[in-house]
Amino acid sequence: MRVAHAIIFCLLAALALSGCMRTSGPVAMAQPQGDLDSFAYGQAYGMAPAPTAMAYAAVPTPVRSGTAYRLDAGDKLRVVVYGQEGLTNTYAIDAGGAITMPLIGAVPARGRTPAGLASEIAGKLRNGYIRDPSVAVEIESYRPFFILGEVAAPGQYPYVPNMSVESAVAIAGGFSPRARRDRVTLTHAGGSGSSRVVVPLGTTLGPGDTVLVGERWF
Repeated sequence: MRVAHAIIFCLLAALALSGCMRTSGPVAMAQPQGDLDSFAYGQAYGMAPAPTAMAYAAVPTPVRSGTAYRLDAGDKLRVVVYGQEGLTNTYAIDAGGAITMPLIGAVPARGRTPAGLASEIAGKLRNGYIRDPSVAVEIESYRPFFILGEVAAPGQYPYVPNMSVESAVAIAGGFSPRARRDRVTLTHAGGSGSSRVVVPLGTTLGPGDTVLVGERWF
């Protein structure tokens, strides 16, 4: 009898240990629970959504008024000639791409940087007018941008640094009922020519750019 009792006791102990091993894995429940959350709510808790290509394209790039920015018609400049109040003034770049100043007349500005234009003005003043001129050029206001197509009020608007295509649409009164809202066409004119690309709404807008909002067909 004692041998039989010992055998039965060993069998029960083995069964108990086997049951403990099957239920001692809480990590194994994390993935199924996440799947249930994903099914019920569209996304598992604690998991950030994967970034999309449009999210990357929406990062704005600031317009810099220093050496990288190229001037063009419509930009208004503050030209300071130190010690010469008669020359210090605000000048607009005309359709021909130049500004006109006293003494030196027309100075080509299109395609130049503000620093490059300041050097050009100083060179002209040094040529028979001022012995050692000191000149600074700052952008007072940028040339406007244009928005066309399916918006409430298409037209020309003042440019604000760091603005996006989406903010340009808002300035123009928002989309019309027939507008295609997911993407627009952006035309940019640069020193190497103009480019025309389809972009998401978060794309950064530049001075002089043209935004075209198309019409949806369904």
